[in-house]
Amino acid sequence: MSQAEADFQPRRYQVRHTTTYEYDAEVVGCYERGFLSLRATPHQVVVALDVDISPEPDVVSTHVDFFGNESYYVEARSRHTTFSVTMLATVDVAWPRVDLAHLNRWTVSQAAALADSAAGPDLVTAAIYRLPSQLIEITEEVAAFARGILAPDRPLGDALADLYGTIYRDFAYTTGATSVKTTLPEILELKAGVCQDFAHLAIGALRSVGLPARYVSGYIETTAAPGTDKLAGSDATHAWVSTWTPGGTWVDLDPTNDHFADSRYIVTAWGRDYRDVSPLKGIIFTESKKSTMTVAVDVTTLAPAPLTPPPDPRPLDPRPLD
Repeated sequence: MSQAEADFQPRRYQVRHTTTYEYDAEVVGCYERGFLSLRATPHQVVVALDVDISPEPDVVSTHVDFFGNESYYVEARSRHTTFSVTMLATVDVAWPRVDLAHLNRWTVSQAAALADSAAGPDLVTAAIYRLPSQLIEITEEVAAFARGILAPDRPLGDALADLYGTIYRDFAYTTGATSVKTTLPEILELKAGVCQDFAHLAIGALRSVGLPARYVSGYIETTAAPGTDKLAGSDATHAWVSTWTPGGTWVDLDPTNDHFADSRYIVTAWGRDYRDVSPLKGIIFTESKKSTMTVAVDVTTLAPAPLTPPPDPRPLDPRPLD
């Protein structure tokens, strides 16, 4: 079995994600909202999940948000200088291969037209994932970038593969080059960013040609370099793109790693852009002048998952991670 074939095999993971805030003075009140669990999807079954919060919170509640994600609300009113949240989950994952030949039955313009018809997603879903959002403004620079890749008469599958391939090839992965406030025209000028930026750019390009596209937050299984041990806590959160295609299937693509999503991808939440799915945000009351945040993520393969992969009559051999 090739590595590409292995990447689509079902597997079971344990995911541990700890976020810790340290303050130089006591916090007397902490009010947080975030996505502290994993999302059930057609390709993902959450087997077990536990969320541990320190200090012991006064209030913990959950609800399903507008986008279908499980959202947590936390209040901690006891005095503390350290606030920590740990999610520990077991999840079964089995993604199907993307059928490129099937997607190439439509051009980009035909797919966009279908998205705007009765054959597309419901009107609300189509609108929220096609319109600009807070972090994804459809400017002329973004539209020009898209026109060179997502030409109206281009086969859809080839265009999607070229979109993630172009961003991977032409943009440097550079931590610290951007921030949450960096605009898409600035990313196009910098030719640099991180997974969040590349996802935003791909989404902007897709929306500019009329294809619904959403921002996906989650994790990706990583491996240690040959001859080395994987360090505990060395994994990280990840972001990629999901776009609607004819027939109602949402196809996930990763411009940071130059391929379609496979069974190494674990979904936390999705929305219009990063603001909809940020892991944790809120308000604190404190005299503290300094704080630090540390994040430790471990994605561990437990065993092959007891899931049957979806039918795949015409497989696509994706390019592996670097």
